[in-house]
Amino acid sequence: MKTRDIVYIGIFSAIIAICSWISVPFTVPFTLQTFAVFLSVLLLGGKYGTVSVLIYILLGAAGIPVFSGFKGGIGVLLGPTGGYIIGFIASSLLMWAFEPLKTKNQTVFPIISMLLGLLVCYLFGTIWFSCVYNNGTDTPASISMILSWCVIPFIIPDLIKIFLAFLISRNKALKTILRKDL
Repeated sequence: MKTRDIVYIGIFSAIIAICSWISVPFTVPFTLQTFAVFLSVLLLGGKYGTVSVLIYILLGAAGIPVFSGFKGGIGVLLGPTGGYIIGFIASSLLMWAFEPLKTKNQTVFPIISMLLGLLVCYLFGTIWFSCVYNNGTDTPASISMILSWCVIPFIIPDLIKIFLAFLISRNKALKTILRKDL
């Protein structure tokens, strides 16, 4: 690993944190976390992108307020939305697994990897939310109710984030900058 790679990993961990603080007001507010996770993997590659995501999560677990709403600590990861944050690791790993296929079609496979990564993130987060929420209440929520709270309102914004991450990752000038030696 070169110094350049370590610097980029740190920069993209910071970009994920910054994007988690950006809340876009909508019917259900959403952040740009998933956008930054996907962009990290697309631009740095699976290995270094996944390391960026992992460092971001470890910083948050250590108490640094890098999560949405300027929150930090292990309590966030153990809370109702912690599964979505952990799902970022699974998403990154899945996208990394798709990298060998990217050489065959540089348009289709990155998009498919992000869509599947998003589904994996939704899966981790929804299962975790269900466990935490239903453990803390006398009236358990059905899976359809949880999906209506935690997934359905975010589908269109997340698809837009995937599209934007893909467009930015295709920028030749940006790719050139990221591949130059320091």
